[in-house]
Amino acid sequence: MTLPTVQGASTIAAIDGNRLISLDVFRGATVAAMLLVNDPGNWTAIYWPLDHANWHGWTPTDLIFPFFLFIVGITTHLSLSNRMGRGEGDGQLRNQVLRRGAIIFALGLFLNWFPGFDLGHVASDPGLAERMSSKLLHLRITGVLQRIAVVYVVTGFVALYFPPRFQLGLLSVLLFSYWAILMLLPVPDTGATGLAAIADKPHTLAAWIDRGALDWGSWGNHIWSESKTWDPEGPLSTLPAIGTAILGLLTGRWIASSVPLPRRVLFLFAAGLVAIAIGLAWDYVFPINKKLWTSSFVVFTGGIATSLLALLMWLIELRGSDWWTHPFRVFGVNPILAFVASDLSAILIYRTFIVAKNGNRISIEQWFNDTFLGSWLPDKIASLDFAILFVLFWWGIMRVVYKRGIILKI
Repeated sequence: MTLPTVQGASTIAAIDGNRLISLDVFRGATVAAMLLVNDPGNWTAIYWPLDHANWHGWTPTDLIFPFFLFIVGITTHLSLSNRMGRGEGDGQLRNQVLRRGAIIFALGLFLNWFPGFDLGHVASDPGLAERMSSKLLHLRITGVLQRIAVVYVVTGFVALYFPPRFQLGLLSVLLFSYWAILMLLPVPDTGATGLAAIADKPHTLAAWIDRGALDWGSWGNHIWSESKTWDPEGPLSTLPAIGTAILGLLTGRWIASSVPLPRRVLFLFAAGLVAIAIGLAWDYVFPINKKLWTSSFVVFTGGIATSLLALLMWLIELRGSDWWTHPFRVFGVNPILAFVASDLSAILIYRTFIVAKNGNRISIEQWFNDTFLGSWLPDKIASLDFAILFVLFWWGIMRVVYKRGIILKI
């Protein structure tokens, strides 16, 4: 075992028991941002910062998922070191990592499967049995929670069994190996290399591996249904995503060190700025790309995450300014509950519950947006207002859960 106990916990968590408030705020703001961008009133009327970059490049929306994985790395170190401090042994910690990863992966599969039948047309007049069969044949195996689960398990074992120097080396190997794989190896079906090999979504090496691993022919295509030929959470691009969590792992170790808090914060902020500069420089030869999770994307988004966390630590832990943090902490202490519950509700209102309007069958979400917002507001403003209402609705529910002291622990 290489994890030390959390020596600096008392200096960074004085506001709320043993919790690092700035981390809860960071995580809560990320959850709120996720709900905002995932639940517009009209998918064709979205302001550009609330949508993903089409391919190369980035928008604020592209920061959300890497922020989650960065936080996973931090909490992995803090959680495992705290458990070691309570005397838990190697087998207990290993089983905890595997159990938690399996539960998160299963939750992701459940969300992809829910409500258990195909919502599209699979025949001229399909019955329930046909819809259920079609759902299984096209069940997406990958996804956000599935990637989080895989990344968490790998990062957990790295934290348990390897020292910081090895972790830093592994990060470097992952990022440079991924660059070499995508840029130097020819894509089997096109022969392209270099920038040409990552210029088109379905014609990258990652997409080729996605099809080989997830398109099972007569047993169904289990790739993301909106793309069909490639998957944004596919197997190959999960490798650099592990790098994002390792950045968080190293950050968590530094946060929990015995170095005076002001120095910890200053170093995090400086390291974040350096990482941003490196990511932007790397972008010229290996473009920042969220869907491919390029190495430049890892370094760039990790730098932004580190700088933002340092800023929050300066405001909250150093200056004691916590009066504004409550709305974010409501989401931040229960991220899995907020993610799963809100996603289930989105599936119901966007795709499952159908109503009739002017002779057409539309989702209850579209009916609500068109009736109460789109009838008097410009399309993009109406769409944004719906997303804000969705966030506020779930904030209200999570606030009740928070006030009752309920925290979903996996």
